[in-house]
Amino acid sequence: MSDLEIIAEPGRQDIVVKRHFDAPRDVVFRAMTEPEHLASWWGLASSETVIDRADARTGGSWRFVEKAGGEEYGFHGVYHEVTAPGRIVQTFEFEGMPGHVAMETLTLEEAPDGRTLYTNVSLYQSVEDRDGMVASGMETGLGQSLDALDELLRGLV
Repeated sequence: MSDLEIIAEPGRQDIVVKRHFDAPRDVVFRAMTEPEHLASWWGLASSETVIDRADARTGGSWRFVEKAGGEEYGFHGVYHEVTAPGRIVQTFEFEGMPGHVAMETLTLEEAPDGRTLYTNVSLYQSVEDRDGMVASGMETGLGQSLDALDELLRGLV
């Protein structure tokens, strides 16, 4: 059972996600930035994720396509800051709803017990955009993705 915490306070434009991983910070960072690892954990458990591009460097870009039930769903963004092994600032946009872009700031902190604290703050353009993301069932997809990341990390440690 994970310690996933999702904070979406009413009237705010942000969602804060926290979770601990039983892996060193540099290993978590690698799993989150190296294309060979991304497809194994990103997206719903019932889908296949294809990494179109993942240039995880400041100024780079990313695009992933999630395939499920005969449909394809594209997501993309730009890396505004990538500082190994602890910080990624990027945009996130679902191609099915163009123009609704979130700015995400991920930090990975070494916890005293040897684990890594993952904290992601997603800032949306409006409260309505943020509420739409919450209503979309993002908690389920995010939980499945982070559980799959946790499983991958066990094999990388």
